[in-house]
Amino acid sequence: MVAQKYIVDTTMRDGDQSPGIAMNREQKLIIAKILDDAGVEQIEAGVPASDRYEADTIRQIMKNRRNAKISVWNRVNMEDIQKSAECGPDIIHICAPVSYVQIYSKLNKNKTWLVKNLSACVKYAQECGYEVTVGFEDASRADITFMVTLARKMKELGVTRIRFADTVGVLSPTRTYFAVRDIIEQTSIDVEIHAHNDLGMAVANSLAGAKAGANFIDTTILGIGERAGNCDFHKLIHAAQSIFELQTSKFDAFCAQEQIAELLSLHH
Repeated sequence: MVAQKYIVDTTMRDGDQSPGIAMNREQKLIIAKILDDAGVEQIEAGVPASDRYEADTIRQIMKNRRNAKISVWNRVNMEDIQKSAECGPDIIHICAPVSYVQIYSKLNKNKTWLVKNLSACVKYAQECGYEVTVGFEDASRADITFMVTLARKMKELGVTRIRFADTVGVLSPTRTYFAVRDIIEQTSIDVEIHAHNDLGMAVANSLAGAKAGANFIDTTILGIGERAGNCDFHKLIHAAQSIFELQTSKFDAFCAQEQIAELLSLHH
């Protein structure tokens, strides 16, 4: 039996961080409709805490969507969660740094602080009535034992999915496969793979993560995103179509890519 996999498109969140790209409300509404029509399972619509304009755009996306689930991105911050809850999304995604360099140097905190505050944010979002997913930022440089412990804690709280993020783009397919496999085998939690393309392997790493058991794969149109970009939406679906069962076909992915590329004046 062919495994079912799902696309989480983050063109409007991670892709919007690309140099020279600044999507307005009209563009985001059109992009959301195109992705929805193409059969994308989940659309990461943006960051409500960034400003009121972004939050209003997300609320409009929620009104217009037909089938896709709409998620929003948050830091480990109660105010972020509150602003996201006000938008009424399907999923509140909370991004937590999990590598020691991010926890101790970027946040100037420790693991105890992270677990305590992440747990509080998760509980608050759930009390507001939302499904919660948790992102493991910089997972590719994190200690696997700590990630397993944190994933187990999140599962105890009712979180069903964590995002394994290669934030700095240093993974290889082999390392991706074994890291994702180890987390799934030791926790049975659902995993979403989020790959960056610094070494040109975002698609390959995403496929490796999916083969290891990750059921959700993050993409962006034409692979846009911070630095070298993310996993390319159309290339991933073209490569994965014969391996996994996907809701989005190669033809639908190609058409969506062409429409959005033209809308944003992007070149192949």
